[in-house]
Amino acid sequence: MIEKRAAPRHRVFKRGTIAFGGGGFDCTVRNMSATGARIEVANPVGLPPTFMLVIEADQFMRRCHPVWSDHQRIGVAFD
Repeated sequence: MIEKRAAPRHRVFKRGTIAFGGGGFDCTVRNMSATGARIEVANPVGLPPTFMLVIEADQFMRRCHPVWSDHQRIGVAFD
């Protein structure tokens, strides 16, 4: 398989929040790189076209947008 990502991703298991418009919902961050991440959500319905990915434990906050999804797994690119 040929790797197409701009930066290598590293496996993680972190609690995150998808934040948008004054609200948000929980997610699990499964891998990350300098340019994006793979997250898992309980239900992808209502995911906005852009949002903030917040990982409070790491004081991490990045605006991002989904680039692919497969049921509850979503690949996001950082803006």
